[in-house]
Amino acid sequence: MAVTIEKMFDFPGPQPNGMQATEDGIWFLDQVSNQALLVSYEGETLKAIDTDSEHGSGVTVDGTNLWLASTFVPTRIEADGPVILKVDPETGKTLASYPTAGAKQSGAHGLEWRDDKLWMAVPPSATVYQLDPENDLAVLHSFPAPGVRPHGLAWEGDDLWCVETNYRAIYRMRLKDGSIIDKIEIPEPHPEPHGMTRWDGCFWYCDAGSGAVCRVSV
Repeated sequence: MAVTIEKMFDFPGPQPNGMQATEDGIWFLDQVSNQALLVSYEGETLKAIDTDSEHGSGVTVDGTNLWLASTFVPTRIEADGPVILKVDPETGKTLASYPTAGAKQSGAHGLEWRDDKLWMAVPPSATVYQLDPENDLAVLHSFPAPGVRPHGLAWEGDDLWCVETNYRAIYRMRLKDGSIIDKIEIPEPHPEPHGMTRWDGCFWYCDAGSGAVCRVSV
């Protein structure tokens, strides 16, 4: 598959590791500052809010609220392990907190929303989960992730794309069983893919190490 990979801008924060494209811009979750930032497609910070996430690594929106993956146990709210947070996008206030399926010492990375359900990629269990927000994020469906270090998620039609950071690739998967039907490689010396989203037919990804934000045109 022929692709064009372009660095678009440097993330205006320490280390981005979660992305969700919207009409207003891209929501990022920073794993050092634990801020959620809304950034324009040109790299301008439009909003920045403090959150209760700890080493936050995944963000999505349900049309009203933000959903964040706190990869480690949060220090500012009571929790026994890594959690998924439902957050007010204006204030950063935690509206609800849920244990992370498949978590061990660390928790989820990529998050996505579809048809009133939350999807997440969890590296410790190397699994992608579909969760029910109306039932305390009970697991509805799951399948193996592509590899052991899954990060960002994004939809294309009825298929789900998932970054595998160790393999520097984005995999297209069928929802029934996670079978891989396509692959996009991000070779060196391009920045390494971590968070990922899709907008206007292109993939956007961020590198937590360098802070680079890139666009992949297929």
